[in-house]
Amino acid sequence: MAAIGRGKTRLSNGERSAYFARREAAKVLGSVLQGDARRQAVGSIKSLIYRPCIRNKKATFALVCQTLKHLPIIKDVLDAATILNAKWKRQQDLIYIITYDILFGQAVSLVGDAEKFLMHQKDALQTALARLLVKKKVKTPQDLVDLYHIPVSKPRYVRVNTLKMDVDSALLELGQQNMVKKDNMVPDLLILPPSTDLHNHPLVMNGSVFMQGKASSMVAAALDPKPGWEVLDACSAPGNKTVHLAALMRGKGKIIACELNKERVIRLKETIKLSGASNIEVLHGDFLNCNPNYPSFSKVHAILLDPSCSGSGTASVRLDHLLPSNAAGQATDVTDTERLNKLAAFQRKVLMHALSFPAVERVVYSTCSIHKIENEDVVKSVLPLAASYGFQLATPFPQWQRRGLPVFEGFQHLLRADPVEDGEGFFIALFTKREDKNHSKKQATCRNNSKSLARDGRTSRFRSGKKRTVINFAHTKLFLMWLHAKQSRRKKTTSILVARIDQ
Repeated sequence: MAAIGRGKTRLSNGERSAYFARREAAKVLGSVLQGDARRQAVGSIKSLIYRPCIRNKKATFALVCQTLKHLPIIKDVLDAATILNAKWKRQQDLIYIITYDILFGQAVSLVGDAEKFLMHQKDALQTALARLLVKKKVKTPQDLVDLYHIPVSKPRYVRVNTLKMDVDSALLELGQQNMVKKDNMVPDLLILPPSTDLHNHPLVMNGSVFMQGKASSMVAAALDPKPGWEVLDACSAPGNKTVHLAALMRGKGKIIACELNKERVIRLKETIKLSGASNIEVLHGDFLNCNPNYPSFSKVHAILLDPSCSGSGTASVRLDHLLPSNAAGQATDVTDTERLNKLAAFQRKVLMHALSFPAVERVVYSTCSIHKIENEDVVKSVLPLAASYGFQLATPFPQWQRRGLPVFEGFQHLLRADPVEDGEGFFIALFTKREDKNHSKKQATCRNNSKSLARDGRTSRFRSGKKRTVINFAHTKLFLMWLHAKQSRRKKTTSILVARIDQ
């Protein structure tokens, strides 16, 4: 504000709006670039922009996407012009945004110190751009953009938040300005043309509809939670699947939404507030530290597990094709292989942990990855352990034709979505517990033992809003091994499988 007030000329509404839009865009751009550099994003471009704190979502979205689209050119131009000192390099995200506007976007007023500085260097920037065109042997800036990026087009999907609006009402309202039809598989999903712009639509702004892809919307539906159940969403941020669970449960029952990352917890709470869901309890902590035998989880009937993954199936949905790490000519095969191995090890660990909750009857494991190592290989590795807990693979959406890769018996139960054919790449595995009287007796014994466990005093507390949730973390995995050995008289090989939890 201080930078705005220095000039004597009164600013127009358009100038003021542009000033703030550039700074909002710079913050989002900074988060995106930092996450891309670390290969661990806080959120997708869209999820960062759709936060309530972003006031002008449409302008911010356009600025961020266009700046990313032109970023290789902008960097080359700034390097060639050699106009940035240490002061402006510390504000490089804002510099990128303003440089885009000067060279490719709208006219930039002399509002703000950064705008004034770059406008005084406009001739140097334009000269550097002209030389870059000659160097790359192209005629226009668009030709430069085409060297780096491939355009992506896909239908626009929106999921109706039935906590606030019924599907038919949303269909009518959205149909006033767009061609809309119902999806033939997910009952609360609507399909619109690829070019549909809903950034500032009232139904999006008030949480009546969520912009969520079809395959992503199938995950919560595959778990099929019933009203009144207790459900655990193990890795819940940014929260679209969490609030979808709440809608499927009609706001009844209880959802424990677990999230480790502090910044993503904030995003999760914003999504929950927008949805109007009142049956979600946010647990800021590590799912792996949640003791399956603690009384707080004794009534959990189903677990949705959508852990960190490579995101290779939704690269175009998240606009990853705009990120520097996806620019042409950048080879990261070794790094990607190492990262995939680490992700797969983590995914196996959390899936085994999810299967160990005594009262749980249904577990959905999902990723937005196309890689076998994160999908079929993870499921195959836990099948013996799953069977020892009484679980078997079930078939979510049996009418869906694209199933898992044929790498083990039972692959036909798995569900895959293809990034080209279906718009986004997803993988879903559904584990359901077999009806077994002996297994039911074991569950009852586990619940009785959990009561005595609660009295051992070795507890730590997680805050969940104004409430406190007490969870036992001490020697959790060792306790599971001991409990299994004491309560089960299975063969020695089964005991070895359970011990793998601690590997």
